[in-house]
Amino acid sequence: MTAERGERLADWLDRLGLADHLAEAGLPTYVRDERGHARWTDPGTGEPLNADQLDQLDRLLHQQGSEPEHAVPVALLLLARHARVREELLAGEWFTYETLAALRGASVNATRFAVHKAHAEHRLLLLATETGTVIPAFQLTADGEPRPDLAPVLEPLLAAGMDPWRSWAWLTQPAGLLGGQVPERLVADPAEADLVRYAALRLAERVAASG
Repeated sequence: MTAERGERLADWLDRLGLADHLAEAGLPTYVRDERGHARWTDPGTGEPLNADQLDQLDRLLHQQGSEPEHAVPVALLLLARHARVREELLAGEWFTYETLAALRGASVNATRFAVHKAHAEHRLLLLATETGTVIPAFQLTADGEPRPDLAPVLEPLLAAGMDPWRSWAWLTQPAGLLGGQVPERLVADPAEADLVRYAALRLAERVAASG
């Protein structure tokens, strides 16, 4: 019965494409042995899951919705979505301290200091990744300085504590509040800049209220 439940859960997560996000969610994980059978492991002890633990995991993953048999693990779906967004964003143009320093013709230390000063003043968006700090290129001028036209849009979002990945996505993708226009592009038009700033303020208010 334990093996059957473990196989059913693993097959279900495989179909949903969510197996890779179990560890990130702090949940038990599984690997397939040479025969393709799922072997579940407790993240705390490294020991195989017993029947009670698998039963608890089953209930946890199926707790969303009024019909548990048709439920989906919402938390895992959100993690998967966020991972896809991060991948899409990182496929675009961005700088490290070193590459930005080269563009500016400055030292890495001076560039790092200037970047963190602009970030502290909510004029520059920074993101931490597994390999280091990422500085999205859209917010910089051709010579590597923070865009003055974008500062009034970035400031309320960063001051509200909006997740930096969400900020990056909102600024560089079509926004409903702007009729499907891309905020960072639209704000460059003086005739539309006030509208973009208003949209950013509204979004920042919602972020602050939910936090």
